[in-house]
This record gives sequence, C-alpha cells and structure tokens, in this order.
Amino acid sequence: MKKALSVLLVGLFVLVMAACGSNNEKNSGASSSPSASPSASASASASASAGESPAASESATPAEINVKHASGETAVKTNPAKVVVFDFGTLDTLDKLGVEVTGVPQQNLPSYLKKYEDAKYVNVGGLMEPDFEKIAEIKPDLIVISGRQASSYEEFKKIAPTINLALDTTKYMDSFKANLTTVGQIFGKEKEVTGELAAIEGEIRALHDKAAANGKTGLIVLTNEGKISAYGPGSRFGLIHDVFGVKPADDKIEVSTHGQSVSFEYVAEKNPDYLFVVDRGAVVASEGGESQPAKAVIENDLVKKTNAFKDGHIVYLDPNYWYLSGGGLVSLSEMVKEVSAAFN
Repeated sequence: MKKALSVLLVGLFVLVMAACGSNNEKNSGASSSPSASPSASASASASASAGESPAASESATPAEINVKHASGETAVKTNPAKVVVFDFGTLDTLDKLGVEVTGVPQQNLPSYLKKYEDAKYVNVGGLMEPDFEKIAEIKPDLIVISGRQASSYEEFKKIAPTINLALDTTKYMDSFKANLTTVGQIFGKEKEVTGELAAIEGEIRALHDKAAANGKTGLIVLTNEGKISAYGPGSRFGLIHDVFGVKPADDKIEVSTHGQSVSFEYVAEKNPDYLFVVDRGAVVASEGGESQPAKAVIENDLVKKTNAFKDGHIVYLDPNYWYLSGGGLVSLSEMVKEVSAAFN
C-alpha cells in the first residue's frame, strides 16, 4: 500500500513540473527580445527593405566635394569616370597614382608621358587652343586646367565641372601640396599622396641643406630662338632659390611669365657660380623651323668668362619637367634630382 502511494505521488510531481516547463516556454516565446521595441523593429525593417545599413551609410565616401582653385570654387563628384586633363603636372600626378584619364591635348606632351599619344586617349586640342566640340562629345565628369587655359575657364565650365590647378609660384610648396591634396580627395588617393609628399619633402630638405652649405650663387635663364630671359625668386622657375635654397646671383629680377629679357653682358656682369638653363626650343616647335640648341646659344665668349663656365657648373635642365609639366609628383622629384646633382 505504501509502495503504491509513493509511486502515485512521484507521478503527480512529474506532471506538475512538466506543466510549469511548458508555460515558461510559451512566455519566453512571446517576448524573445525584451529590449527590442516595436518602433526599433519597424525601423530596422525599413532599413532592410531600402537595402541600406546604418554602418554602410556612415562609412560611405562623400559623393561630392567643394574644391577651391585658382579660378574659383567648384563642386566635384568624387571618383569621376571621365576626366579631361590639360595640365601636364596633374597628368603626371594621376599617371603616378594609377588614375586613368579620358582626354588630353596630345601636342607637346612631355617625352615621359608619350603613352598618352595612344588612340585610346581622346585628343582634345592644343594647350592654347582647346577643341571644345571634342571635349563636349566626351561628356566628361571633370576637366582639369592650368594657367595656360585660365582665360577659357568660363567656356570649360559650360561643358563640365572645371578646376584650375595652376601653381602659385610665389608659394610653390604650399600650392603644390594643396593641388596634390585636392587630387587625393577627388580620386580617393589620400594615403598615396601623403606618402609621396613625405618622400619629396625629404629629398628637398637634403638638397636645401646641400645648397646652403655650398653657399654659391645661381642664375636661371631660359633660351628661346637664340635669345635669353632670366628668372629669379618668386618666378615660374624660382623654386631653385625659394625652395631648394640656391642663393640668387640677382635678387631683383622682374617676375614675369616669360622672364626678364637679358643680354649675355648681363650674365657676365652677374657672374653666377651656377648657371641653370631651360631650353624651350627643345620641347616647343619654333616658328622658323629648328631651334638652335641651348648649349650653342649659351656657351659664347661672354658666358665663358663666368665662374659657372670655368668651374663646369652650367646645368642644362630637362625642359620636359621644367617647362611643360612642373608641379607633378614625377616632375618635381626629377627637378630636385637635377639640381641636387649639380652640387655633388
């Protein structure tokens, strides 16, 4: 009897516990996420139906940035697909960064950028005579110009967003850095630009220290069809003095795009220790046919009296970098190397 009663009591206990477990499971299923509110669930559902996630929207790159440049301020879409470039310094930089372009002026391309003569790139006219019809046919997302095209800025604007990345030679490095920063932001290359800038600034510091320790004077001249013009601090080639640290043989040279017209008597009178020569005729066709080589123009009886000639310090600079494409990642680095080699 006692044994039967014990079995009955154990059976009743099991039934009661099973019922309690069933009720707990039902209650738990009714509210599996106590912290989730109806409004939060609705919001999450809306986001999912829209195909967006909060994390993705927060980390997305801005679709458009405002660019301040030499001709004004322009709203530019980031990572533009079709780009027309008239500034060879910018073309140099984009090539270095691995950014493809659609159209370039194929006349007078620097020798190290001759790949852009290929038919895969649209020829958009000359540096001074853009082919606006051809540019319009491209329907570019961005046009990049420099000082040579500044007077046509309004015409370019009618076709597509246009930025003028002309260098301000009176503050060369500030302007150079600003242009590179702009390019980095537009094309998502900020990290690469930072690294390239650090390398170039290191090269410049080494050159500046070398030039300062040398203490010798320098004069910059450009040869063009047998004539010469001089450039000093603040000029288009003035970074030799302003940035590289070479003491000017004449610090009162008129700042002009085409330089101050001078004679060979002037060169002999200033008697520079270093004479830096840019041969325009080597990269720009002369109206009268072939241009006389710079060496034949410069090394005359008057110039042979200077310290520069006597010490073997006449430096013929590569006009592809100095005249055609200054202000690019490649060109500036090569310009530093050329001047640095003169002090070795």
